[in-house]
Amino acid sequence: MNRPFQRRAQGPTLSREAADRQGRILSLAIQALGAGGAMTFLNTHDAKLGARPLDLAIATAEGFRKVEAAILARQAN
Repeated sequence: MNRPFQRRAQGPTLSREAADRQGRILSLAIQALGAGGAMTFLNTHDAKLGARPLDLAIATAEGFRKVEAAILARQAN
């Protein structure tokens, strides 16, 4: 059946695990850094992490832990 007005995904979709990590890291970052600080940190390349934190956190559980530690370290300062 042809559905001309059906929305189609514009990019790759996340796995359930990756989407869960994305939501968890975003919540943690907002709690620790505030909304503006969280968006800036998660979306800007971080030299210590060697990647954009959001990408790293979504990619693997190990990446999530690294970003989580970086957020908690920033919160402590």
